[in-house]
Amino acid sequence: MKMELRKTFQFESAHLLPHLPAAHKCRRLHGHSFRVEVAVEGECDPGLGWVMDYADISKAFNPVFSQLDHYYLNEVPGLENPTSENIAAWIWQKLAPVLPGLKEIVVAETCTARCIYRGPV
Repeated sequence: MKMELRKTFQFESAHLLPHLPAAHKCRRLHGHSFRVEVAVEGECDPGLGWVMDYADISKAFNPVFSQLDHYYLNEVPGLENPTSENIAAWIWQKLAPVLPGLKEIVVAETCTARCIYRGPV
């Protein structure tokens, strides 16, 4: 039986989008309460009754969280242009080698604006 698990994390960070025109509001330094949802997919183990322990998702995400929470994202290597799209792809690159069944990364920078990344094409 194939199932999908989702675990949500939140971090606080500041950024600016350096490639926008100087007059654009996102070109100025500002912050967000980013919400990240990590989705994994796999077969449900009949003995355990689960795909994986949610704690394993947290364990995989913790090193990523420690690089993002309360940091200026433009200074994080690989996030010099920290759009939601680039953040989602960056998180995927960090998690894919250590989180089996990774299916999707959702990055929300506000309660009404989010990006969904489903891995490299």
